[in-house]
Amino acid sequence: MKNLIIFLKKEFEDYKILFRNIPSPVVTIFVLSVVCANLMANKELINYKYIALDCGFAFSWVMFLCMDMICKRWGAKASVKISLYALSLNLLVCASFFILSQTSGNWGEFYTALEHSSQTGTTVNNALNKTFGGSWYIVLGSSLAFLISSIINALLNKKIGLLLKKDNFTSFAIRSYVSTFIAQFVDNLTFATVVSKVFFGWTWTQIFACSIVAACFELFCEVIFSKLGYKITKSWQKENVGQEYIDLQK
Repeated sequence: MKNLIIFLKKEFEDYKILFRNIPSPVVTIFVLSVVCANLMANKELINYKYIALDCGFAFSWVMFLCMDMICKRWGAKASVKISLYALSLNLLVCASFFILSQTSGNWGEFYTALEHSSQTGTTVNNALNKTFGGSWYIVLGSSLAFLISSIINALLNKKIGLLLKKDNFTSFAIRSYVSTFIAQFVDNLTFATVVSKVFFGWTWTQIFACSIVAACFELFCEVIFSKLGYKITKSWQKENVGQEYIDLQK
């Protein structure tokens, strides 16, 4: 018990220093992308037999670009810690949405739908409650997928970075693209296995095909914005942003 308390105190102090060193806009964008990706996973964007994307795709690549930037500057440990923080806040938001969806009040769209009929208004209200309240298996699947993929992404990114000698955009791109594609694939695979196969009867062929295709789309978006991510990390390095945490890890 004593060792556990010491460990928790050490981790708490580590978090305090980490939050002082990582620019708040990066943490904010990261957390928002996680929350938005989870919420928008309720709506499909493309739905064919072997190609399936939900609207969470619009935010998921942002999560991984932020993780790659954090990992390059502060290391894999920092990336995983920030991911755990984002996951915790996401679960808190999901719990808040669920509790509020159980209240008796009506959504604004309820009154708009009343122009058609009271039944339409009730249907719209119930649909919005279910959308924002979420399904437990969606939250479980997305949380588990994010947890596993964020760890894989951080460890792979760090490992590849150690193998590459030069500190340039090409090195950043290689470590980011490889780690992101593999981690995104694992993320999609985990979510599809927990949710799509168990609750919607997907075949393993569909799961693997859709996971690979979605990972390709997500990687494509990161490729477009990776130059910007690299320039930001170089500016951090030039201005010694977060040097306190880097020195702490030595």
